[in-house]
Amino acid sequence: MTEIFLAEHAGFCFGVKRAVDNIEKTLNQNSSEIYTIGLPIHNPQEVKRLENLGLHIAKNENEIPDGATVIIRAHGESLNVINNLLSRNIKVIDMTCPFVKKAQEYAAQFSKQDYQIVLLGDKTHPEIIGIIGHIEQNQQNNKIPSVIINEYEAEKITFSNKIALISQTTQKSEMLSKVASVLVNKCSELHVCNTICKATSERQAAVRNLVHNNNLDGVVLVGGKTSANTAKLNDILLNENVNVLWIEEPSELDSNNNWLLHKNKIGIAAGASTPGWLIINTKNKIALLKEKY
Repeated sequence: MTEIFLAEHAGFCFGVKRAVDNIEKTLNQNSSEIYTIGLPIHNPQEVKRLENLGLHIAKNENEIPDGATVIIRAHGESLNVINNLLSRNIKVIDMTCPFVKKAQEYAAQFSKQDYQIVLLGDKTHPEIIGIIGHIEQNQQNNKIPSVIINEYEAEKITFSNKIALISQTTQKSEMLSKVASVLVNKCSELHVCNTICKATSERQAAVRNLVHNNNLDGVVLVGGKTSANTAKLNDILLNENVNVLWIEEPSELDSNNNWLLHKNKIGIAAGASTPGWLIINTKNKIALLKEKY
């Protein structure tokens, strides 16, 4: 008898759902071409669905024609990009996640107050790039923001009178604490901005509860391979010594039949950029394949 357990919090967070819902609404109501700059969500299956509905994805703002409509994705965008779009008579619909928006506001606020800004996150992630784009860089003292990924990189930060630590919204709270404990010795004044979003914390806690409460034989993690929040869930599962299978779509289970063998209690977890229909289809696929054994 196979039992399937779903993490209490899984799938779209508020910010991503808000952005996707508005993309669909805009596609239905507008006759002009609708664009996003970069992938609107780090889930290839959901991106394909939105493209089939008529969404255009540009690599940068220069690919967007004058007079078009642009939806700023949940990851946010730099002020320079937004101002450039507006100057070209392009309609901008800002769907930046409120938690990301708060991080942007903190970055701008503390940089104006002459703090050294330290960002905890992936320097290539669009959210971090957007936050950097909201910082008032003081050319007089050249306080360029530092982007670090862990406490070891925090050790390399040189001493500064005032430091403001701001986190990418998908980071783990444990890492934020570790970095803060290092930076407190790197300055006279440290201001820690806990900009990790509630949905991220909920999903991470839900994954731990899923493992601790159900004596699982393994967990299927559903989410895009470029999704930062899904990657953090995978890290948590590995740290919990869980047998985890990370897939983007249910069809991948067909080539992983051996993983499903001899597993009677299976958990399902999903990142904040994973649509609900993929989670449901994954659950149904697991049940179908297990019936064949």
